[in-house]
Amino acid sequence: MIRVFFEYDFLTYSLYTGLMIGFLAPFIGVFLVVRRLALISDALSHITLSGIAFSLLLGKYYPLFSGLNPMYMGMVFSVGGAVIIERLRNIYRYYKELAIPIILSAGIGIGVVFISLADGFNTDLFQYLFGSVVAIREKDFMMISAITAIVFIMIVLFYKEWFFLSFDEEQASVSGIPKKPLHFLFMVMAALVIAASMKIVGILLVSSLMTLPVAAAMRWARGFKQMFVYSVLFGELSVVAGLVSSFHLDVSPGGMIVMINVVILVASIFLTKKTY
Repeated sequence: MIRVFFEYDFLTYSLYTGLMIGFLAPFIGVFLVVRRLALISDALSHITLSGIAFSLLLGKYYPLFSGLNPMYMGMVFSVGGAVIIERLRNIYRYYKELAIPIILSAGIGIGVVFISLADGFNTDLFQYLFGSVVAIREKDFMMISAITAIVFIMIVLFYKEWFFLSFDEEQASVSGIPKKPLHFLFMVMAALVIAASMKIVGILLVSSLMTLPVAAAMRWARGFKQMFVYSVLFGELSVVAGLVSSFHLDVSPGGMIVMINVVILVASIFLTKKTY
């Protein structure tokens, strides 16, 4: 069943891109879950939708933007949303969780306005909302490859610092770790990963790929490093199985990836006895 993915270029790009997303999303998701920031992925995915809709709106009225890949504008909005979230978390120091619903609500509202101005949904927007195995092109593959390389290098360089910050932020600050710059860098990385994932998983479902594999991994892992291994394993399994099944069943890959993740999570809950 998977052989067909090596017979056509667009399917090959989709498979390799999916493998990169299956690695990146759960890997970033581990840090988000441990720091109780899992819902940030939802907020950033919705603000990314606003960027996509804005790009499509500009393309409708200005020929200069018609050939622009909407992913670029989505990344701009996503990174901008991450910066605003970080700013709001500093403003509401005792109610930091307020930053997430503020950006999530704003993302939905702005996105709906842009979609309305563009005269509703079109085929391109549906691909970004729910994912598509035929939407990935060589340029998308190259861009996501660059993001994967950058994120991987950053994680290797600052793994110990982010590990420390994830479990004891105050002690990490006392030890001299630059908390604000590192947290800002991590938020930007998360925003880029979310924007890069949208063509495969879909904007409305990308947060599930950052949380469900991690939730399943927590049932099996005996340590923090094992959580990364299991999260990536479950993420890759769900992406590959989701892409293959969605192509042969002619359904949205995002939906299939989420369904497989849910099955893995439910099986993990019933097969293990851990409690949190």
